[in-house]
Amino acid sequence: MLRNPLHLLSLGFGSGLSPLAPGTCGTLLAIPPYLLLASLPLPWYLLAVLLGFGAGIFLCGYTSAALGVHDHGGIVWDEFVGFWITMIAVPATWQWIMAGFVLFRIFDIVKPWPVKMADAELKGGFGIMFDDVLAGIYALASLHLVIQLVALE
Repeated sequence: MLRNPLHLLSLGFGSGLSPLAPGTCGTLLAIPPYLLLASLPLPWYLLAVLLGFGAGIFLCGYTSAALGVHDHGGIVWDEFVGFWITMIAVPATWQWIMAGFVLFRIFDIVKPWPVKMADAELKGGFGIMFDDVLAGIYALASLHLVIQLVALE
């Protein structure tokens, strides 16, 4: 699978093939590209995330069809994009990266409403991507709340 560049991307450069916590491994591997993206002006960062989401719909659907399993655990491009959403307009320091990582993993694993509903109801590449987009939005809002609280001190 990793010889096909489309599968290589959807499987998070192989991180999704980890036998333990592939989503967590995928999110960890989303950090280096985030560091590159974080140096962009905000509009360009947002465009990159939007393009990553659009590409992810195709990539995740393609790999899912090839594997014959909807949202196979090894498909982690959605974690990449979800983490990048979490980190929108967040300082690129190790403390905030760690906080964003933890918050995104919590919301991706716990799947509060409507994340769980999207995960259960939406199919195809869009369905694979959208629940992680929602988890990323929850984590983004939580992280910015923490940033505001820290700024008040």
